[in-house]
Amino acid sequence: MAYRGIFAALFVFLYSVPESLGMSALAHQPTVLVTGSNRGIGLEFVRQYAAKEWRVIATTRRPNQARALQALARSQTNVTVELLDVTNGDHLDALVEKYRGQPIDVLINNAGVSGDFQGPGQSLGTLDYTTVDTFMSVNAIGPLRVTEAFYENVKLSDQKKVIAITALLGVHSFKYGGFSGAYWYKVSKAAMNAAVFNLAQDAIKDGITVALLTPGEVAVEKVVDPGPNFIAPEVSIRGMIDVIEGLSSEDSGAIIRYNGKRYAF
Repeated sequence: MAYRGIFAALFVFLYSVPESLGMSALAHQPTVLVTGSNRGIGLEFVRQYAAKEWRVIATTRRPNQARALQALARSQTNVTVELLDVTNGDHLDALVEKYRGQPIDVLINNAGVSGDFQGPGQSLGTLDYTTVDTFMSVNAIGPLRVTEAFYENVKLSDQKKVIAITALLGVHSFKYGGFSGAYWYKVSKAAMNAAVFNLAQDAIKDGITVALLTPGEVAVEKVVDPGPNFIAPEVSIRGMIDVIEGLSSEDSGAIIRYNGKRYAF
């Protein structure tokens, strides 16, 4: 009977005065959604936001094959792995329905394809036009499609931030990296920049800040022989999270490097 009385008192304490306890903190736990989170930059975003005790919605095209991500989710109860191919309308519809009415403070559009920058397919003389649609659908249109789908979730949040991970190879003022090749990657990233900049102009009226972030030269898994200018994923993501935390409405439409440096279109 004594135990029953203790549990009853604890129940009343937790649910009648939530503002005085962790119930309020739980209700206001910030949420981030990261696309393309099975490896590389996306996976590191999940790791670092999970460590900051955010609620993390980590999406990937192939959840069953995302071993590192699944292992992280098993060790961190605040990480949820979801199926999402950013080009698949059915995937988006299902996910939007599942999270309907739930705030998303930071939406990170990270999913992308790069291909072999200077190999066959993206070099003049060997351009593979059959791959253009994939590059454009994923890199250029994907962020716009995902953001439109979860726009109401972002509006419901406290922070109201949308991020698109871009590359200086798609920025005119950076002269597209100063090297040839990477045609479809550069074209699709440049198109994404234009789309996201346009989005930023529309979203500002709803109090949503939309920014383009560049991660730097990151030594992710697929980089076989990183040079001295490459940085670890931990460094890049730590820097970008700092940038995200400092964003204000004045930054909407800006292109910002992981170290805070800004670039013009």
